[in-house]
Amino acid sequence: MILHLLLCLLLPLLPNSSAQTFRNITLGSALSTLDENPYWVSPSGEFAFGFYSIKGELFLLSIWFAKIPLKTIVWTANRDRPVEGGSKVELTSDGVLSLTNHTGGEIWRAESSNATNAASAAVLDTGNLVLRSSDLAILWASFDEPTDTILPGQTLDRGSKLFSSISDEDHSSGKFQLSVQADGNLVLQSIARPTEGTYDPYWESNTEDTQSRLVFNESGLMYLITPLNGTRFDIATEIPVSTRDFYQRATIDFDGVFRKYNYPKSSTNRNDQSWSVTWYVPGDICTVLTGNVGSGACGFNSYCVLGQDERPNCECPPGYDYVDGNNRFKGCKQTFAPQSCEKDQLRKAFEMRELVNTDWPLSDYEHFLNVDAEWCSNTCLDDCFCAVSIIRGSECWLKKIPLSNGRRDPSINGKALIKVGNSSFPTNNTSFPPNVLPTPDLHCNEKRERQHKLILPGSIIIGTSLFLNLLLLVIFLSTKHKNHKSNRVTSSSVEGNLQCFTYKELEEATNGFKEELGKGAYSVVYKGVLRRNAQGLIAVKRLTNIPEEVDKELKNEMRAIGQSNHKNLVKLLGFCDEGTHRLLVYELMIHGSLAKFLFEMPRPSWYKRIQIAIGIARGLTYLHEECCTQIIHCDVKPHNILLDESFTARISDFGLAKLLKTDQTRTTTAVRGTRGYVAPEWFKGKAITSKVDVYSFGIVLMEIIFCRRNAAIEVGREDPEILSEDVYDAYVQGKLQLLLGDDEEAKNDRRLERMVMVAIWCVQDDSSLRPSMRKVLQMLEGAADVPTPPDPFYLNSTV
Repeated sequence: MILHLLLCLLLPLLPNSSAQTFRNITLGSALSTLDENPYWVSPSGEFAFGFYSIKGELFLLSIWFAKIPLKTIVWTANRDRPVEGGSKVELTSDGVLSLTNHTGGEIWRAESSNATNAASAAVLDTGNLVLRSSDLAILWASFDEPTDTILPGQTLDRGSKLFSSISDEDHSSGKFQLSVQADGNLVLQSIARPTEGTYDPYWESNTEDTQSRLVFNESGLMYLITPLNGTRFDIATEIPVSTRDFYQRATIDFDGVFRKYNYPKSSTNRNDQSWSVTWYVPGDICTVLTGNVGSGACGFNSYCVLGQDERPNCECPPGYDYVDGNNRFKGCKQTFAPQSCEKDQLRKAFEMRELVNTDWPLSDYEHFLNVDAEWCSNTCLDDCFCAVSIIRGSECWLKKIPLSNGRRDPSINGKALIKVGNSSFPTNNTSFPPNVLPTPDLHCNEKRERQHKLILPGSIIIGTSLFLNLLLLVIFLSTKHKNHKSNRVTSSSVEGNLQCFTYKELEEATNGFKEELGKGAYSVVYKGVLRRNAQGLIAVKRLTNIPEEVDKELKNEMRAIGQSNHKNLVKLLGFCDEGTHRLLVYELMIHGSLAKFLFEMPRPSWYKRIQIAIGIARGLTYLHEECCTQIIHCDVKPHNILLDESFTARISDFGLAKLLKTDQTRTTTAVRGTRGYVAPEWFKGKAITSKVDVYSFGIVLMEIIFCRRNAAIEVGREDPEILSEDVYDAYVQGKLQLLLGDDEEAKNDRRLERMVMVAIWCVQDDSSLRPSMRKVLQMLEGAADVPTPPDPFYLNSTV
């Protein structure tokens, strides 16, 4: 005991001792909102604890980053009960940290969970606020009661939760939570406010271990430790940076996305610096958040759109406005009068407005088949319960208020017809109930006379306008009829906003098809410059010498890409089908193919290769699961993966694509694809599924990892060396690094083995063992565990 007392006396005098990592807040110390600086800081000054001013005269008792211009809050004691001026926080004589308001009423307190009284408090340089006993044992810590953020050095144990805020300005508890559940699964869920009941997870780690805990270590790594399984599941997949050089935090933001942020410490004096997002889940909150109840990512009657910054934006449909202009996530309300159920009134009082690629998927009350857009629109217009009709192909859905889970995304591939008030109908702009007209006033005769004088010129104007409109309509239909004769494939046969080019136009754009970019069995690709619009550089694919069965390639490719819109797919701009000329026009990918990138240039960086692999997986997931019609690419290989200006992977060449209807999962067809990437079932006469693309992706993934071709002939060998076989042998023997040569980046990355295991799962001879592309993507991104793969070349007799 004497030795311990001596140490307590001597440690504060030692400048390099651990005791200097905090400053003691002694019993009786207090802060008031009336103080000039109402906060205590950590020894380094990087964190402050005290009163944070919000909304003018209200305060939160919080911890925030104190050295940067953005005083970002990381913890709050009274997030749902802000206090007014004159409030006070005090470490009382009995060791309780107590927050009282301006009238002396206690709002919040922190105290030891056992009988030991706190002797002091401290704000640590980790951002942790602690209460300590006289022997420096921690009796209470803010790290154990987090709000929406965790910091390096902090863990979330089983049962711990993070709750989002309502908005960037309102730090009250929001409608999303991150929690480590009792079974060890880390999940993101929306909350049924005002209760704390939760809906089904919209993202989860799929881990099972009753002792799991989420760790955000001081090296910037974030992972789940599963002690019972003896494994570590990496959550954040980006390459970590040092906490010596960057401030770091992970926050469940008010929009329901769990994001990891960095802020360079060297830029603390720059007012224009902001937090950089280095990793986040889920990838698209607009589309993944859904359920039978609840509003979705945005509020009721609104729809969610993913912005260019990959953050969700909430928008109102026509005829609606935000419930709260300061918080667009609270939903939208109608701006027109309520509906009457008399059909003649509905036709007069309401009209339909169109929104493309928009849907509220869980507000249906009617579903019709084999109808067109006009029928769908009129049916909603005549139904007083209908707020929106959705037309997709020949199917129609009627939806009622409130609209939920709204989203706008190219993968929806349909349009919404919104019922809104007709501005020309008088009752819409008055405060009178529907079907009740206002009483005429005594001064209306003068108004009638003015209106009568306007009838004759108005009728002439309207009559002339109708005649001109009819004339233009006749000219348009005549021109369209001529174009239909000269072009066998018209814009009506291709879904999507594709342009129809003339052969002469493309001949001029390519300077007479002068600069060749690549060549295939039945096509040559040329570089061109498009002058009639802002598209700029283009790639023109000219199909030549095509047999009759391959002639379908043009329509296949236009249909496949014309209906698709994803950042990991090459964008088809238009086509030409004039006489014997068949050409497709794409945006030009300036960095060429992945094959050139991997095999004909100096070894690309490991980080870029990982991002390319994940990009390809995202593109294939979109084709397989997110298109309205499932698309099997059938020829996934490095030559068909192109790289744009930022080296983003773009899947191209859909000429062999097989499209499946929504009620199909298998098809039979002749062998397609490129040798070395073709799945075994092609040669066995078995039904073809999307798993053939999974197999091809597995081969490509191995090529990306090791920068080697799958089938390469070495000097002195007659048979090619098969990379997939070498990879599995090296994996089993624990010698993967021998295949990497001098690639130190890959050798030292803990993700190497996981990526190889994913690739081995993809190339299983038995297609039923291969995961779906969505599962592949989750495993690559670290959102799902990767079990030990079996021997992919073992031929099961039952297969």
